[in-house]
Amino acid sequence: MDTLAAGVTQLRIQRFVNVYFVETGTPGEWVLIDAGLPGSKKSILAAADKLFYPGSHPEAIILTHGHLDHLGSARELADHWNVPIIAHPLEMPYLTGQALYPPRDPTVGGSLAFMSRFFPTQLPNLADRVQALDADDPSTPYLMSWRWLHVPGHAPGQLAFFREADRVLIGADAFATTHHDSVPAVLLGRPKISRAGTPFNYDWEAARASVQLLAALEPKAIGCGHGPVIIGPEAAAGLHALADNYPVPAHGRYVHEAARTDASGVEHLPPAPKDKLPMQAAIIGGSLLAAGAAWLLTGGRRKGKKSKAHKKAYKAAKKSAGYQSPTPPLYRGGVGS
Repeated sequence: MDTLAAGVTQLRIQRFVNVYFVETGTPGEWVLIDAGLPGSKKSILAAADKLFYPGSHPEAIILTHGHLDHLGSARELADHWNVPIIAHPLEMPYLTGQALYPPRDPTVGGSLAFMSRFFPTQLPNLADRVQALDADDPSTPYLMSWRWLHVPGHAPGQLAFFREADRVLIGADAFATTHHDSVPAVLLGRPKISRAGTPFNYDWEAARASVQLLAALEPKAIGCGHGPVIIGPEAAAGLHALADNYPVPAHGRYVHEAARTDASGVEHLPPAPKDKLPMQAAIIGGSLLAAGAAWLLTGGRRKGKKSKAHKKAYKAAKKSAGYQSPTPPLYRGGVGS
């Protein structure tokens, strides 16, 4: 656990995503911001017992947004503590099973985008636990010294939280405090203010505007959904640098046209670019299968020598799969390049 500021503690879950224990100002009372990955319940309960007292529970769980790495253990924790889950009204369709988020875009590049192909899309239904905060009231429930800010682009109802008194910012996934496009960088926890959640950003202009809004706060301490805490002059300086030169990917589904969402969910989606990975995988798999069949059919059980038919079939399989070396083209250059 790391201290972001007085009464604010960051807990890193499985070296990937952060949750925050934020004290209300009344002794023994606190709020949990975000709930980590599925299966994080024990880690969060143990941290709460250590920070406060055995059996301690928050006043509520407040979600920055409803992506699975932020709400993963919310249901279990809310049931265990018997507390409400609170989120922005625009997150309600996704948290109550009425809609799915705009589809991820694995074609934008980077190891996070590569891995996003395998992330689940269905979310737990929190309908009987989740409550919408008042969109007309910028104060944060149970945290009267904090105000929330609506920072869409990554999720329609994404929230950031700011405490004016000491200029502390919890930035959600509006940006990251590590190089979020690279899974190894996230796992290593290297500090770097950068764009966040590239394959999940559905509106790049809104994402840029959200970073500019947060940079104008001139924060002195920053914690995000991913990455270590950053405290001191480098917090505001790094955020301004990102806001002034916000990097939009060169290609991707939402680069030239954003998805449109409303209070009911997704209203419009731009066409999906062709994802070459499944086809490449199918070609390689099919070619290797053909080579294996040829080996069996041409007497491959005999030790030592390969038949001419086998060699011919094997060469044809390699050519159809696009092989230039023993390393498949799909992985050449390394994951996360």
